[in-house]
Amino acid sequence: MASKLGDKLKTYRTKKGLTLDALAAAAGMSKSYLWELENRESLHPSAEKLQAIAAVLGVDMAFFVDDSVKQPKQEHLDDAFFRDYNKLDASAKEQLHQILETFKKK
Repeated sequence: MASKLGDKLKTYRTKKGLTLDALAAAAGMSKSYLWELENRESLHPSAEKLQAIAAVLGVDMAFFVDDSVKQPKQEHLDDAFFRDYNKLDASAKEQLHQILETFKKK
């Protein structure tokens, strides 16, 4: 029997169009481990593993540990975006700033 975490992982992974193989490769873990996360009740992934999965899926890992939500809230998506933004180099950040300014003018 799957846990709430497992249900969310499977639902969101398939919604993003990813196979277990693709998510496993992108997150740096085995397909069998992801399958167990999605289908077993008792597994509790480390924060590091959950963060890796969340990063690939473009959502904050808080979404996966919050049992009160079934779909990511905007804050979960925003937190993931800002985490990715902080990893960018200065040139890429400047490009995003210019894009944002263009949208503000409309």
